[in-house]
Amino acid sequence: MEIDGFRGELITADHADYDTARAVWNGAVDRRPGLIARCGGSADVAAAVRFARDHDLEIAVRGGGHNVAGTAVCDDGFVIDLSAMRAVWVDPVHRTARAQGGALWGDVDHETQAHALATTGGIVSHTGVAGLTLGGGIGFLMRTHGLTVDNLLAAEVVTAEGDIVRASADEHPDLFWALRGGGGNFGVVSSFRFALHPVGPTVLAGPVFWAADDTTEVLRFYRDFAGEAPDELGTVVRLGAVPPLPAIPEDLHWRPAIAVICCYAGAVEDAERTVRALRRFGTPLVDLLAPTPYAAFQAATDDTVLHGWHYYWKSTNLAGLSDDTIAVIADHAYAARSPRSYSAMFHMGGAVARVPQDATAYAGRDVAHNIIIDGVWLPAESDKHAAAETAWARRFLQALQPHRATGVYVNFLDSDDDTGRVREAYGDRTYRRLAEVKAKYDPDNAFHHNKNIRPG
Repeated sequence: MEIDGFRGELITADHADYDTARAVWNGAVDRRPGLIARCGGSADVAAAVRFARDHDLEIAVRGGGHNVAGTAVCDDGFVIDLSAMRAVWVDPVHRTARAQGGALWGDVDHETQAHALATTGGIVSHTGVAGLTLGGGIGFLMRTHGLTVDNLLAAEVVTAEGDIVRASADEHPDLFWALRGGGGNFGVVSSFRFALHPVGPTVLAGPVFWAADDTTEVLRFYRDFAGEAPDELGTVVRLGAVPPLPAIPEDLHWRPAIAVICCYAGAVEDAERTVRALRRFGTPLVDLLAPTPYAAFQAATDDTVLHGWHYYWKSTNLAGLSDDTIAVIADHAYAARSPRSYSAMFHMGGAVARVPQDATAYAGRDVAHNIIIDGVWLPAESDKHAAAETAWARRFLQALQPHRATGVYVNFLDSDDDTGRVREAYGDRTYRRLAEVKAKYDPDNAFHHNKNIRPG
């Protein structure tokens, strides 16, 4: 088989690399596409889109392949695969970076940190740049420098017609608005251009762990501590078993615990003063907060969410951390059966909240905290854990219903049972505007293997 104008690699079911090429981060996703087009650049992407449209094929688009719902692959259809497109170019003078659509956040951090620069990325280095950016992009730097979409300067996009266009504040501004939070609904982004900021190369970062029995007291302290923290301090609260990482003493491995993970986007001396009260609270099991290379910190938890494990997610925005909300979290966080399951809570606000609500398609500007509930188990444990972890995540989310704020982070939506929550992620007004942009750039909904927004 040949595709006119395509110079990449075509992978069919009889290809030696087929099973590797169709595998995504979530090992629970097992789909068998009819054809995978591994692209080498934007011209290949455009040729692949035109071929798929001409032959009326189902289209899935793969960047990093990290989305929990597995939308990067589809049964019997055509996967436009950007995973070989991982180049990153840095302009240290103008403090910008250009990343191809298949790049991972580790690729971006590696190149930008060579110049002591960074932009807001995910908290796991093997997360794809494309998926995280198009959904909004939350990470440790967001309270200082905004979401990933707030740092997006331009994008090269292959439209549903197979045309290559540039979206920015000055070119196709409606498309540029929609790309900043609206997901992969509007085309295939073959490259991104980001603003960079001075960060690192050494930052004060790492987790402080307390025993699970201390969860209520730690969260009540954290509520006030985070509320008064400067924007430079990014924090994520993790609740679950202590992962067996080399930096953690073996006698703590798999012990139920709560951790506050910090990263201070500023001088280490200022960071030491900012986190002093946190480190002195209660009786920590272990304190791993230390000066560390920013890129190494970004990759520190990669081994706790490995490719091929099975994942099931639930998420919501929280109205705040009331005593009742804290009680629900403490009651449910450690009830999972699999020791790999966990929940994580992100402190929003800061620069995120200072961007006008209608400036981008990302709709959670006024959210204080976002929580994600992650059921995780090994492939061989599916009979033992799959149903139990799914039920745990659903019960946890249900118990949080009275304490939820409006909306949900679209990148944290799981598979079929979250389909109806896409509109919830945006709210009616933003969703209607996204549907209008969709109708202009993809009226036939060719790009629908995603958190789909139907044409208005």
